[in-house]
Amino acid sequence: MDTAPPLLRMSGISKSFPGVKALDDVSFTVAAGEVHALLGENGAGKSTLLKILAGAQSANAGTIEIDGKAVVLANPHEAQQRGIVTIYQEFTLAPNMSIADNVFIGREPGSRLFINRAELESATSALTRRLGLDRSVRTLVRDLSVAEQQLVEIARALSMQSKLIVMDEPTSALSRAEVEKLFRLVRTLKSEGISTIFVTHRLEEVFEICDNYTVLRDGRNAGAGAVAETSIEGIIRLMVGRELSGLLARRSAGLVGPVALAVEDLVRLRTPTSPHAIELRNVSFKVRSGEILGLAGLVGAGRTETARAIFGADPFDSGRILVDGEPVSIRTPQEAIRHGIGLVPEDRKQQALFLALAIRTNLSITVLDRISNALSFVSADKELGLVDEYRRKLNIRMAGPDQLVGNLSGGNQQKVVLARWLALGPRVLIVDEPTRGIDVGAKVEVHNLLFEMANAGIAVIAISSELPEILAISDRIVTMREGVVTGEIRRDDADQEKLMTMMTLSVGEAA
Repeated sequence: MDTAPPLLRMSGISKSFPGVKALDDVSFTVAAGEVHALLGENGAGKSTLLKILAGAQSANAGTIEIDGKAVVLANPHEAQQRGIVTIYQEFTLAPNMSIADNVFIGREPGSRLFINRAELESATSALTRRLGLDRSVRTLVRDLSVAEQQLVEIARALSMQSKLIVMDEPTSALSRAEVEKLFRLVRTLKSEGISTIFVTHRLEEVFEICDNYTVLRDGRNAGAGAVAETSIEGIIRLMVGRELSGLLARRSAGLVGPVALAVEDLVRLRTPTSPHAIELRNVSFKVRSGEILGLAGLVGAGRTETARAIFGADPFDSGRILVDGEPVSIRTPQEAIRHGIGLVPEDRKQQALFLALAIRTNLSITVLDRISNALSFVSADKELGLVDEYRRKLNIRMAGPDQLVGNLSGGNQQKVVLARWLALGPRVLIVDEPTRGIDVGAKVEVHNLLFEMANAGIAVIAISSELPEILAISDRIVTMREGVVTGEIRRDDADQEKLMTMMTLSVGEAA
């Protein structure tokens, strides 16, 4: 009896860039109606493989078959015509256009001269009802939550009669309730015969939603199989080539010094121009030199808003910030930097890096005065020396100092941001979601780097949505809910249940 060919078969895929072999004889297969996890460390080749599948890049060697027939995907339009649609981690929506306009952008019903708005909105409404998006199709995308924007991306994919939807880190910015809603939707699509390629660094999600997995390591196949027949430890061994025990980094108690930063009664109110902003109400906490203070809370708790207010990126209405016991005025990031405060923001691509500039420029930008001569010309030798120093210290994988930072993996991009602040030598470093979107091996490297910073006397404030991470790296943990500090607990006294209780209850209830 003949068996049907897989929906997708990629065989012998190879791809090289100047100085880098990104893929080497990679094979990848997805069946119809399957949820398939594509896994690997940053730099393993996942993004390159998916760009080839999406028609955004061409392979140097190898073949692609759809339903058993060899195809050439010369551009994204051809991939979409074959039923392959990719939803990237950074959405490709037009924020100032409506849901309906985004779903059918470039494919609007009507004549060449006039769009049939009634048909456009009717077709979009049918898709949004199917996905459970309870919004008027005339709503502007900029007014949607991240989870709602993701549903618009999925609606667009379904409008193209997709057979295969690629989801790149689809849960990285979602709450647990939103993740569960997404998983229900993926299961519904599976029941309709639509396949999903699921890319994630949250390995526990693989066991919730995926049928099979493929692991890449250093641009080659490292392993594949049924999810039910493996474990998280087994997948990690394939990803990094070493045992899990070497990856479970945990902060050891270190020597802490005097209070480096104190925040007292910080208040930030909504304004007519930001009516949906998260208010901060009397936020107070301290962090000592050589200490890692974890800041935990659910989405909307005000953690990022607190960090931005301390760094001068957002204004606050009242309260005090003290550095080394002295009150300081911080109204801009420049003032924060002068007082020795650094911030690694949540979104490194939008808020921390100049993606179209070289690694050397991104790393040295905070210390230009130190590597410039009396005429304010940057010394190329000093700049290259700086890059080489932190390349070795942080194990940054790069082709060279002139490589565009946008072409690095997520983990290596994060190391460049951390190196920038290390070069400056801050008293206090705030890291917001320091390991979001990076693989398990790079996570441990970043954690160890934070430990080294604390051991060197830097006061570190770490914000993370992952409770295991908060518990692993923190000395003390402060919890927040809806812009209010709800409690503080020593790491040794904390567990996930206690933290979740403190994060979900009000101050009096948590106490």
